[in-house]
Amino acid sequence: MAASLSGLIAGRRRIGLYVLGGLALACLLLAVVAIGQGAIGIPPGRVTEILWARLTGDGALLEGRDALVVLNIRLPRVLLGLLVGAGLAVSGALMQGLFRNPLADPGLVGVSAGAGLAAAATIVLGDRFLAGTLMKLPFAMLPFGAFCGGLISTLVLYLIATRDGRTSVATMLLAGVALGALSGALTGLLAFVSDDRQLRDLTFWSLGSLGGASWSKLSIVAPIILPLLLTMPLLARGLNGLMLGEAEAYHLGIPVQRIKALAILLVALAVGASVAAAGLIGFVGIVVPHLIRLSVGPDHRLLLPLSALGGAILLVAADIVARLIVAPAELPIGIVTAAIGAPFFLWLLLRRAGGALDV
Repeated sequence: MAASLSGLIAGRRRIGLYVLGGLALACLLLAVVAIGQGAIGIPPGRVTEILWARLTGDGALLEGRDALVVLNIRLPRVLLGLLVGAGLAVSGALMQGLFRNPLADPGLVGVSAGAGLAAAATIVLGDRFLAGTLMKLPFAMLPFGAFCGGLISTLVLYLIATRDGRTSVATMLLAGVALGALSGALTGLLAFVSDDRQLRDLTFWSLGSLGGASWSKLSIVAPIILPLLLTMPLLARGLNGLMLGEAEAYHLGIPVQRIKALAILLVALAVGASVAAAGLIGFVGIVVPHLIRLSVGPDHRLLLPLSALGGAILLVAADIVARLIVAPAELPIGIVTAAIGAPFFLWLLLRRAGGALDV
C-alpha cells in the first residue's frame, strides 16, 4: 500500500514537471506570436530577430518601423499581460488554498472591487474636480488610485477578520463578500452621476484592457507582482499543511498565522497592482488553478508555478483574441476571459456534489 502510494506521488510529480516544461515553452512561443499580432503584422521570425538584436546590442537591426512597434508598443504589452495573468492565477491558487475551497477567488476578498471603486472615483470625481490642477487627471492618477483602493480594502478586511492576533478565514470570506457588494453599489452610483465620456471610460476600465501598457507602467507593476511569484516556494509547504486543517497544520510546526497574513498581503498587492494596470479581469483566478489541480493534483509546490504559467498563457491568448476578433478595433479583454470563465464556473458548480455548492 505504501509503495503504491509512493509510486502515485512520484508519477504525479513527474507529470507535473513535464507540464511545467510544456507550459514554459508554450508561454515563450505564445509571447513571440502575440508580439507580432496587431494592425501591423510582424512575422515571428522577424520578432525573434529584433528581440535578439536588442539583447546583443546590434543597433543596425533596431532601426525602422518593425523594431519601434516591437520594442516600444508590443513588448511592454505582452510582458504586462504575462505578469498580470500570472499574478491573478497565483492569487487565485493562494485563495483556494487558504479557504480550502476550489471556488475561492481573489475577487471574494474585496480587493478587486475596492480597486475598481477607487478607479471609478478617480475617473468621475477626479475628472470633474481636479482635471485642471494635476497633470492629466484622471488618467495620470488612475493606476495609483486603483492600487490604493485595493490596499485600503485589504486593510479594512484584515481589521474586521483579525481578533487577538488571529485572522478568521471564514469571517474574512463573509466580510469580503459584503465589502465587494458595497464597492459595487458605490461604483454604480458613480456611474449614475457620470457624463457620457466618463461613463465610456468607466465601462472600458471595468471590462479590462492591456491597451495602456508602457515601460513606465510595467516598471511600477513588476516590483509589486514579482514578490508574489518569488515567494511561492515559501508558501507551498504551509498551504499543503493547511489542506489538513489549521489545527493539524499548527501541530506540524507550520506558522499558520504568519502564512495566512503573508498570503493575504501578497494577494492584495498583486491583485491591486493588476487592477491598477489592466482594469477588472475576472475568472483567471478560478479557471487556471482548478485546471492545473485537475492535471497534477493539489500539491502547491507544483500548483503555484504551474498556475503562474497557465495564467500568463491564458491572459496573453485572450489579449490576442481581443485584438483580432473586431480588428482594427479592440475588444475589452474582460469580455474574452468572462466568455471562457463563466461557462467553466457553471460547470464547476454542477460538477461539485451534483450541483450543490459545498463550502
